[in-house]
Order: sequence, then structure tokens, then C-alpha cells
Amino acid sequence: MSDWPHAPLHRLDEAGAYFVTGATYRKAHHFRDRQRLTMLQAHLLSLARDYGWHLQAWAVFSNHYHFVAWSDSGGQSLSALIRRLHSITAREVNQLDGTPARRVWFQYWETP
Repeated sequence: MSDWPHAPLHRLDEAGAYFVTGATYRKAHHFRDRQRLTMLQAHLLSLARDYGWHLQAWAVFSNHYHFVAWSDSGGQSLSALIRRLHSITAREVNQLDGTPARRVWFQYWETP
């Protein structure tokens, strides 16, 4: 059975290098100032370290991010890292805006 290209499987527990892009829901600019971008970047960097992934490059923007990461099989699942990143940053940005139930993140894509 082949993968369906419009809803690709996330195979992020395999060793190797990945290019990841994450986007906010409806392309909303939730990370629109220096404080929010700094918070997003700090969580990305610390979670990558905690989960055993080595970031080679990254960029954070008001409504999306990109990063290149690699692991030599010692790292935990990259999908777990991304879920945690989205959970923490959504809670924090929603707290700043006083909107606790708002959906912040939409999806992420990776290329091995």
C-alpha cells in the first residue's frame, strides 16, 4: 500500500535528518511580537535538546516555523517533541491573549 500524498504519514521516530514546517491555525499571527517569537524559539531549542534532537537550522515567524533536525537513533520521537512544542506554546500564547480554548496550531509537515 502506498502513502496518500495529501495526508502523508508522519514517520518521525526513525533516525536521520528532517526538515519540519509547522503552521498556525488559519495562518493567524499569534507570535506577532518579539516576546512571543522569543518564547516560541526558546521552547523549540530546549525541547529539541530534551528530546535528543540536534537542530541544524531554524526560523520562527508570526504564523509558522521551520527547522532542520537530526538524530542518530538516540532521540525520542520527533512527533512527540512537536506535540509538546505545540501544547506549551498554545497555552502560553492563549494565556497572553486571554483565550484559553482557542486553537493555535494547525498542522506540521516534515521531509526526511
